[in-house]
Amino acid sequence: MEASTYQAYIRILSSELRPATGCTEPIAVAYAAARARAVLGAPPERIQAYCSGNIIKNVYGVTVPNSGGLHGVEIAAALGAVAGDAGRELDVLAQVSEPDRKKALTLVEQGRCRCLLAEDVPPLYIRLCVQAGSDCAEVELEGGHTSIRRIARNGQTLQQAGQARTAGQDDKALLNLTDILAFANALRPAELSELLEQQICCNTRIANEGLLHPYGACIGQTLMHEYDASDIRVRAAAMAAAGSDARMGGCPLPVIINSGSGNQGITVSLPVIAYAAELGSTRDDLYRALALSNLIALLQKRYIGNLSAFCGAVCAATGAACGIAYLHGANREVIGKVINNTLCNVGGIVCDGAKPSCAAKIAAAVNAGLLGWTLAAHSGYAFGSGQGIASDDAEQTIANVGRVGRDGMRRTDQEILRIMLEQVKTS
Repeated sequence: MEASTYQAYIRILSSELRPATGCTEPIAVAYAAARARAVLGAPPERIQAYCSGNIIKNVYGVTVPNSGGLHGVEIAAALGAVAGDAGRELDVLAQVSEPDRKKALTLVEQGRCRCLLAEDVPPLYIRLCVQAGSDCAEVELEGGHTSIRRIARNGQTLQQAGQARTAGQDDKALLNLTDILAFANALRPAELSELLEQQICCNTRIANEGLLHPYGACIGQTLMHEYDASDIRVRAAAMAAAGSDARMGGCPLPVIINSGSGNQGITVSLPVIAYAAELGSTRDDLYRALALSNLIALLQKRYIGNLSAFCGAVCAATGAACGIAYLHGANREVIGKVINNTLCNVGGIVCDGAKPSCAAKIAAAVNAGLLGWTLAAHSGYAFGSGQGIASDDAEQTIANVGRVGRDGMRRTDQEILRIMLEQVKTS
């Protein structure tokens, strides 16, 4: 492959595979609050968080790490404002003390921290306003979990940008299946070994935590206890589900994300790691398989966007299934069939926010990916043109699914949010 494309793919992975503690949406709220407090220069007396529907949806049901088991935009914003370390970005709540928790909870209980729905904004949008006395500060995020669009103090803009972008975002237009496979084959492992080792270590650690302790719905534990744990297919799904169990349950361990999501970072990596151990794959082969799985997940989300009503675990599980196929020596044709078979099976799973049931969706998506790979590898079968949104070309199938997730499910997203907000009012 061309050297410029190779380097672009290195940039994409370096930009996207970042550590985060807790679900990235409440963490983004906390990050904005920490930045706003720094600009204010004093402990906030009042906090207002204006969030897009997708942010509210993904914060509503998930435990905020180091919160003492609490969830919601208000506690995420309060913790970020009281004790967040903005310099750690998505690890902003990694170091929160008990006194910090009490101060944050007081702000929430006294009604001095409020969440409001921001209308007519992009799917990923947060405007965090803090006030102390007559002074106020404001931080606005748009398009990315740490992408600052505007910073202001007392009405004066201190920093402003257009649509904030990371170094890897402009390169994503170069993503395609042929080049992703060529990149995996050509990868000089030392160039990504540190990054991918971090993904292996962090994500494996939180999966083991989920298997050892009762987090969320205990999906990972249930799979291991109720099914044949000697079956690598069970272990692959259980590891990914257990990582999500722990993460959705507020476990304060960091994960390496993909497409701005910890659950997707967990799903795209842990099944591949489990299969590499089962097969006795070399470390270099595991790095290549992980590079491929991560990039195929990112290729799909390029069309859909980071937040939508389309469950991102499906994209991640599709990537993982391709990584597993790669470990078995699959070529471009087989990998394309794996993509079609997976997306045409579970492409209809909706995202109704971050919460314990995400682990169940992850298990379902990983199993669908493994079925898709089995169909492609053993019978050569692939869903194709004339079968719904499938195309004979996997690239076109990805684009079709992206169109459904980005455009077709926009109304679905709105209805899901309405249902969730109605439940908040009646609870």
